Amino acid sequence: MKTKATLIGFTAILMWSFLALMTAASGTMPPFQLSAITFAIGSLPGILLFIARPERLKELRQPPKVWLAGIGGLFGYHFLYFTALRNAPAVEAGLIAYLWPLLIVVGSALLPGERLGWHHIVGALCGLAGTALIVGKNGFAFDPAYSLGYFTALLCAFTWAAYSLISRKFEKVSTDVVTGFCLATSALSLLCHLALETTVWPDTTAQWAAVIGLGLLPVGLAFYVWDYGVKNGDIQILGVSSYAAPLLSTLILIIFGFGEISVRIGLSCLLITGGAVLAARDMVFRKSERAT
Repeated sequence: MKTKATLIGFTAILMWSFLALMTAASGTMPPFQLSAITFAIGSLPGILLFIARPERLKELRQPPKVWLAGIGGLFGYHFLYFTALRNAPAVEAGLIAYLWPLLIVVGSALLPGERLGWHHIVGALCGLAGTALIVGKNGFAFDPAYSLGYFTALLCAFTWAAYSLISRKFEKVSTDVVTGFCLATSALSLLCHLALETTVWPDTTAQWAAVIGLGLLPVGLAFYVWDYGVKNGDIQILGVSSYAAPLLSTLILIIFGFGEISVRIGLSCLLITGGAVLAARDMVFRKSERAT
C-alpha cells in the first residue's frame, strides 16, 4: 500500500517535468493570468466528480486550518515563486526555491512514525547538487541587490515543504478537497492578475493546447496525486525523488530541440538518480526481505 502510494505520488514529479516545456509553448501569457486559468482547469476533474457523486461534497467540510494549509500551499508557493523571479535572476531564484525537497526530507523527522536516516539526508544533498549542475550551467552570481528575490525564493521553498509535511498530518482528509484548493488558488491568482498584470491571450491553437495541458497535468492532476502520495506513501523518498523534476525537464527540452546533451547533464543524472536510490534503500530492502 505504501509503495503503491509512493509511486502514485511520483507521477506528480513526472508531470511537473513537463512544466517548463508546456509553459514555453503557452506563449507570453503573464504568470498570474496563466495560474488563474490553469488552476481553474485543474479543478474541473474534481467538479465533474462532485456532479457525478454529490455525496462527496461533504469532503469539502473541513476545519479552517485545512483550508489555510491547502490554499496557503498552492497559492502561496506560486505567489512567492513569481515574486522571486521578478526580483532576482531566474537561475539563483530557481535554485533557492528548489531547496524544498531537502526541507521535506529533513522536516519529515518531525512527523509521527517517521525515522530520518543518514541515507535520506545524503540522498537529498546529492539531488540538490545535481539540480545545481542543471540550473547553474553558467555559474551563480548571488548579488545583495536581489535580496528581496532571494528571500521570497527561500520562503517559497519553505512554503511548499510545509504544505507537503502538513498534508501528511492531515492524512485522513480526502484528496477531494484539493479541488477546493485549486478553485481558491485560481480566484486569488485572478485578483493578482487584475491588480498587477496586463491580459494577454494565446495567439494559436498550439498555445491554447499547451495552456489546457498545463491545467490538466502539471497544474492539475499533479496536485491530486501528490496529495495522495505524501499522505499515504513514503514522504522521504518522494522528497528526494522530487529532484528528478528539473533533470527530466531538461531532458525533455533536449528531446524537443531546446538544448543539447552534455557531460554536465550526465553527471547531474548520476547524482540525482543515485541520491534517489540511496534514499529509497529502506523500501528496496523491505521488498527484498518479503520476497525471500
